[in-house]
Amino acid sequence: MSRVNFGVKPWLYPMPVLIVATYDENGVPDAMNAAWGIITDMNEISISMGEHKTTENIAKTGAFTVSMATADTVTASDYVGIESAAKVPDKFAKSGFHATRSEFVNAPLIDELPMALECKVKSFDNGILVGEIVNINADESVLTDGRIDPAKLKPISYDPVNNDYLVLGEKVGNAFKDGLKLK
Repeated sequence: MSRVNFGVKPWLYPMPVLIVATYDENGVPDAMNAAWGIITDMNEISISMGEHKTTENIAKTGAFTVSMATADTVTASDYVGIESAAKVPDKFAKSGFHATRSEFVNAPLIDELPMALECKVKSFDNGILVGEIVNINADESVLTDGRIDPAKLKPISYDPVNNDYLVLGEKVGNAFKDGLKLK
C-alpha cells in the first residue's frame, strides 16, 4: 500500500448535510446548510457554525432544528448554504422550503425535509453550537415498521474532497453484531 499525504484539510467521511433552521425576532424562518456537525452525547449535537444570520437568530430564540438534507432536496439544501439571509431576506421562501412551528422549541420544522432534531441551545462558543436534543421527529413517509428507514429518507453527505453530495449507500453490516464473530 502506498499512501499520499494531503496536509491539514477538513476531510472526513461521511459528513452529514445538516440544515439548521431558526426563526428571527419577527417569526420569519431561516435555514442554513452546515456540514460540520456530529452527535456528541445521547441528547446532544455539536455543529461548527461561525457567525451567520442563523446564529444571530439562535442567540435571540435559544432554539433551532436540524434536518437531514436529502437526495430529493439537493438544490434547495445547497441554496440555503450558498446564499445569506443577511443579503436575501426571503431566502427561506426562495429555496422552496415551507415551515411548520415545532411543538417543542421556538424553531421551524422544514416540511420538505422529513427528519429533524428539535434542539435547545446549550452553548455557542468559538463558533461551536451545542444543542440539547429535546425531540426527534420523522414524517411517516420515511418509516418502515415504525422506524426511520435510510433507504426512504435518502440522507445526503458532503464529500469535502470533491465538493459533491453523495446519497447514503447500501447496508454492508450489522452494528454491535458483526464484530462478535471475532470475540
